[in-house]
Amino acid sequence: MEAKVLHKLQCPTWIDFEKFPRKSSGSVRFSRRMREEKRLRVLISAQMEPDIASNQRSYDSVKVSCTFNSFSASVLESGNVHAPVDEAQVLKNKSQEIEPYLSGRCIYLVGMMGSGKTTVGKILSGVLGYSFFDCDTLIEQSVDGTSVAEIFKLYGEGFFREKETEVLQKLSLMRQLVVSTGGGAVTRPINWRYMQKGISVWLDVPLEALAQRIAAVGTDSRPLLHQCESGDAYTEVALNRLSTLWEERGEAYANANARVSLENIAVKLGHKDVSSLTPVTIAIEALEQIEGFLKEEDDMAIAGY
Repeated sequence: MEAKVLHKLQCPTWIDFEKFPRKSSGSVRFSRRMREEKRLRVLISAQMEPDIASNQRSYDSVKVSCTFNSFSASVLESGNVHAPVDEAQVLKNKSQEIEPYLSGRCIYLVGMMGSGKTTVGKILSGVLGYSFFDCDTLIEQSVDGTSVAEIFKLYGEGFFREKETEVLQKLSLMRQLVVSTGGGAVTRPINWRYMQKGISVWLDVPLEALAQRIAAVGTDSRPLLHQCESGDAYTEVALNRLSTLWEERGEAYANANARVSLENIAVKLGHKDVSSLTPVTIAIEALEQIEGFLKEEDDMAIAGY
């Protein structure tokens, strides 16, 4: 039986903010008939139930929320995203530049746990008009709603990795998706075979920042870190565990078509550390790196490689 998952899909639309009172933050409900040209593009959340076999979708409700405030450091881990207007415009422009050259290919986000794959993935899917899938969520649905942590506990990591490969195989048959993969998906060569049908993007985040993000929400959903005691998620013990995982996976992450280094972004923008980077800033960098890959790919094709 094909796995189904009920989730929120980020979709792009246009809305005229002159019709609503301007506030620092808030939300409005609106009809799709309000779409018109030359208006601000924002992200909406639509409840939908996608079938990864038929790729059909049905919408239950549409809600848009926006804010002009800054992001908190933990937003990448929590998944709550609101884009300032100037960043949203840059993101929109960049997505419109590269979308025609993607030719419908899927985008696979890889990286360590806590690197922001789900949050950044939802932003990218919204501006590109793609659907978003989280591999962990699909795996949970395929095991009768059992959480990832419980799957590891009941069936072991090997069982989880097999399910992960099954999900990636099914997703690889589809188009116009942004896929958030599990942190260990890169360790199986067969998974790369499926991801190579699209474009893989590595979100490269310093280990210290990863530990701090995970500590902000706890380790219950992180089976490979679940033994950390409360409040211990970014102590030396937790960092050592993350370092061990990095040693096992670091070279595999480097196989991705594009790399988004948060340290490089911070240096480029003059930030002291990566904690001040917003999810939208990271998504913009991801689009720029994808654009660079597409140009290299095109150059190689012209050269006859």
